[in-house]
Amino acid sequence: MYKKRFLIICFVMLAYGTFAQHSQNTVFPIIPRPASLVPSDEHFQLNKSTAIFVSRQSLQPSADLLKQAISHLGHFAVLSSENKKENVISLETDATEVPEKEGYFLRISQNKVEITGHDEAGVFYGIQSLIQLLYLNQSSSAGLQLPGCAVKDSPRFSYRGLHLDVGRNFFPVSFIRKYIDLLSFYKFNTFHWHLTEDQGWRIEIKKYPELQSVSAFRDETIIGHKKDSPHRFDGKKYGGFYTQQEVKEVVEYARSKYVTIIPEIEMPGHAMAALAAYPNLGCTGGPYKTATFWGVFDDVFCAGNDSTFHFLEDVLSEVLALFPSKYIHIGGDECPKTQWKICPKCQKRMKDEHLKDEHELQSYFIRRMEKYLNSKQREIIGWDEILEGGLSPKATVMSWRGEEGGIAAAQQKHDVIMSPESHLYLDYYQSLNPNEPIAAGGFTPLKKVYDYDPVPGELKPEEYQYIKGIQANIWSEYLYNQAQVEYMVFPRAIAVSETGWSAKTHKNYEDFLKRLRLHKIILRDKKVNFFDRFEELNFSFTTHNDGKVSVHLSSTLPQANIRYTTNGKNPGMNDKVFKNDFFVEKSTIFKAQLFGGTKPYGKVFEQSFDFHKAIGKSLTLKNKPKGNFNPKDPLALVNGITGSLRYNDGQWSGFSGENFEAVIDLGIVQNIQKLGLNILKYHWQRMWEPNVLVFYLSENGKDYKEVYRQKTFPENAVNKVRASVPLTKARFIKIEAENKGIIPKGEYGAGNKAWLMIDEIYVN
Repeated sequence: MYKKRFLIICFVMLAYGTFAQHSQNTVFPIIPRPASLVPSDEHFQLNKSTAIFVSRQSLQPSADLLKQAISHLGHFAVLSSENKKENVISLETDATEVPEKEGYFLRISQNKVEITGHDEAGVFYGIQSLIQLLYLNQSSSAGLQLPGCAVKDSPRFSYRGLHLDVGRNFFPVSFIRKYIDLLSFYKFNTFHWHLTEDQGWRIEIKKYPELQSVSAFRDETIIGHKKDSPHRFDGKKYGGFYTQQEVKEVVEYARSKYVTIIPEIEMPGHAMAALAAYPNLGCTGGPYKTATFWGVFDDVFCAGNDSTFHFLEDVLSEVLALFPSKYIHIGGDECPKTQWKICPKCQKRMKDEHLKDEHELQSYFIRRMEKYLNSKQREIIGWDEILEGGLSPKATVMSWRGEEGGIAAAQQKHDVIMSPESHLYLDYYQSLNPNEPIAAGGFTPLKKVYDYDPVPGELKPEEYQYIKGIQANIWSEYLYNQAQVEYMVFPRAIAVSETGWSAKTHKNYEDFLKRLRLHKIILRDKKVNFFDRFEELNFSFTTHNDGKVSVHLSSTLPQANIRYTTNGKNPGMNDKVFKNDFFVEKSTIFKAQLFGGTKPYGKVFEQSFDFHKAIGKSLTLKNKPKGNFNPKDPLALVNGITGSLRYNDGQWSGFSGENFEAVIDLGIVQNIQKLGLNILKYHWQRMWEPNVLVFYLSENGKDYKEVYRQKTFPENAVNKVRASVPLTKARFIKIEAENKGIIPKGEYGAGNKAWLMIDEIYVN
């Protein structure tokens, strides 16, 4: 292992220059990027006579952590010192010298290393930066060498969080400790522990033992993706929970790494597991079952039943004794009102409390629980649905459905944690390669994560103060083991760490990638199963109105060549090297591969082009696509490229509650015999087939004749409509698709607007 690490480090030094020389190519691989780093020509040599000095006993655990790192990397032990002599690493706090909370000052000179923190956390973070430098410096029998520098650093945001859902899939304490280690190494200070779900209750509550014996287990688990139809199950009982003693030990372990754990106890929705054990807490009285598949369920805690609140207060009483955090997360998201609308107790509660609708009933529920927590000197965090019906007085909002909830809360002078699904859900695909392991859906590559800024432009400067920080979320529906969690989380979480810590003006993606490449060595040493192909091909296609599509390829991998083919074969060393944009003018399968020298890097990128008469032609839409389904390419519907099953690849156009109506102008009258388009049907993602799809043809753009109509779309996936019509002369094609409208009762997202998802209109 030592020899292998030495060879890797030698390669890194060759590529970027040694730290001691401070050449122009020198990279100080600290992540997150420090506020200020000034290199010097000195260096500090660690050896067996190096000692560590601490100014106060409370810094000793951090000193011990540094000793362990030096022993691991240098294969020698360092001593403790009672004074700041030469050849010493000094650890101390000084709030005057470092006025920013969690900030630190790291000085590396020829005779000593000094870390001064505003507080103990600041010293700890200075040590993490020092350890990162230790990892990537030449090792020899003389010891470890550190580059001379002065680093002054402090965080941009006070809240820097990473979440983990253990309700869908359960992970052992050993992994939770490793997860906390990785958080603290990258200067996260908050671990959001999602402990209860429809599919499992994961924390011991002594007053309610059936939460352990019943709620912590489910009869079986869905196989494959929730969008698959029909659902298939493995037939195996599954579950587990953390004892209160285990929780105490994890909380103390996190505290030693300056990580605060915020527990989440879901309410009033996501309650199926709890209801399975205590059915009297539901509106119907059951029977209920711990959920065996993923989704949102109509059965929630009854808001009209006082026993519900007594139960939750009892639960929270035990939770508060385990978690000293200021905040307790109470969920508040995805709570269908279906049962509340027909429950006599809930309706009576609304009448007694003068609540106008079920949204205000949810607000009543949240306020009542907040009042209890406030009485215990705690505050609540909830997902942005807690805004519905009126926000609780002291609540902090975690904005996940976009930025709108966070903006609204900040404008009302409430604290906000930005956590938008579009950029910070790390259970989404990080590559478009079809061989990636199954994931929730969507496409969230590393650069998209890195480029996100938590302060929305819609806020006024005086409202910025309410944005307290950032959090990335990891939901575990498709994360069946620890290795899969790591693969999805890293390195994207490292990008989040830099956004949460580093000043916006100091962020630079190219510079981040330079440092991240070096951190591969660290992640491997820490035995993290990370996604290491983050420098896959970057590609873009431009549709031109002459019916051609141009292709642009690039990569951030240094000195790499991109070789490509247009014959469907995998590229090899004898195939073309991409230099300039080129045109694709006929149906083909395009493939490209990164090469570092003679060796392929990463996976082959593949894209099919299906050419037809409408490519690049004038397209008029009555309603514009919405949200995440508004492609950057205005001609995405007529560019010859079919959107993938992952539906967030920039090809699908989505219409929320609105009909689709498009007119294509071919420019000249010509013979038409085949028409088609693609429709995405995923009810579990609120994506519904149209009630009816109709094609019309016209020569003059005024007099249209219906030529095709379809009402059934059987595939629970992409429905490829391909219609042969009587040979007709036409210049204009009109397509109408009637949106489902409001999602029906009993379906996922009932009462909400349905998405109508359309891609690639074919004309031949």
